[in-house]
Amino acid sequence: MNADLTVTTLLREWRSGDAQALERLTPLVYDDLRRLARRQLRSERSGHTLQATALVNEAFANLADADIPFADRAHFFALAARMMRRILTDYGRRRASQKRGGGQRALTLQEDRVGDGKQVDIIELDDALERLAQLDARKSDVLVLHYFGGMSYDETAQALDISAATVDRDLRLAKAWLAKELKDQ
Repeated sequence: MNADLTVTTLLREWRSGDAQALERLTPLVYDDLRRLARRQLRSERSGHTLQATALVNEAFANLADADIPFADRAHFFALAARMMRRILTDYGRRRASQKRGGGQRALTLQEDRVGDGKQVDIIELDDALERLAQLDARKSDVLVLHYFGGMSYDETAQALDISAATVDRDLRLAKAWLAKELKDQ
């Protein structure tokens, strides 16, 4: 049985009430979740106090507590990416509220990811992504899953049930919109 099918089967068994399925699932997804967390944290400010393991544990705990019928492996990792982004944004908002002024995190958007390499505050980025989601939820989802979730075009397409060509088109449009939006801030 291939890994994707095994993870999908265990996700469904777990959601159907099989607690042992979660124990078998965890080692199969943990390394991928850590890679996802490291990718998310790579863009954070240096000296960030939240480590990849803590981010994985908090995201996994939140996913475990949520009553979500995971469709498959891609859906699970798409939701994990969104959860990690939400955790990091909430963390930044808490820090900003504790310190007046300088407590916000700077996020570097690398050329091969979203922006032009300039420093961007993660809270401003999250606010821009929320505005994009209101205008076009799919384009926002494509950006989050591909750039922040580390999903390939094919994985993003599968998670959103669209074609890889649509992922490419949406990414180009969303990236341009986001760059303009952040420049105007």
